[in-house]
Amino acid sequence: MSLMASSTGILAAGSALVTESGAPTTLGLFASEFFGTMVLILLGAGVCAAVTLPKSYAKDAGWTVITFAWGFAVFTAVYLSFPSGAHLNPAVTLGIAAAGNDLATGVPSTAGNIALYVAAQMLGAFAGATLAFLAYKKHFDDQSDPGPRLGIFATGPAIKSYGWNLLTEIIGTFVLVGWVVASGKTPAQIGPLGVALVVVAIGMSLGGPTGYAINPARDLAPRFAHFVLPIAGKGDSNWSYAWVPVLGPVIGGVLAGLIVPVFLPL
Repeated sequence: MSLMASSTGILAAGSALVTESGAPTTLGLFASEFFGTMVLILLGAGVCAAVTLPKSYAKDAGWTVITFAWGFAVFTAVYLSFPSGAHLNPAVTLGIAAAGNDLATGVPSTAGNIALYVAAQMLGAFAGATLAFLAYKKHFDDQSDPGPRLGIFATGPAIKSYGWNLLTEIIGTFVLVGWVVASGKTPAQIGPLGVALVVVAIGMSLGGPTGYAINPARDLAPRFAHFVLPIAGKGDSNWSYAWVPVLGPVIGGVLAGLIVPVFLPL
């Protein structure tokens, strides 16, 4: 809390990103979501690269490492994007809007603001995926033991069944966004740590069937990065599946925003 408070004091001086009162400008909101989502995907795609690429020290470290690293990535990114409310995820943005809440303090859930958030998240996710690629560039170039590359950037089903894969993504995202919608009214304001642990739990419990995208920006933008980056031996980007980790989280997020407030005194 003291870190956030001191940062707010620095920002309050006024700039292109914040007003004199310390409130984020439109550019500030965009920058916050862009930067936070970039860090989220940098660390998330980074751990996937670490456990996948043959000569990485973390090769074959396993699912537990992946789920905890994604949780820690969320924890880090939330702190780094607090001015905008740290959505980092179009499903969260749409879920908060569906619940009738502001996107952040003083930021109404208008179509324009929602579009601003989603654009920043998508571009930030692309940037994060690109940085992860650059961090492991020499490993990607090494073709002595070629293996899967797409899974570093995007999700895919363990058993392809579009309807059931879609349902899995809806359920996982409902849990995530439901927690986000409810967390502001719970007795313990644990914020970044709380959502990080929720993401770890979703990954461990519900991630097996589809790789738990639970975030359209987490899958679509890095998938596009995989498509355009000069990755040696990368193979196909599996665009036929790409709609599932976009539509599923959107449905799950909106449903959580509509349903959770009905059952909780929000």
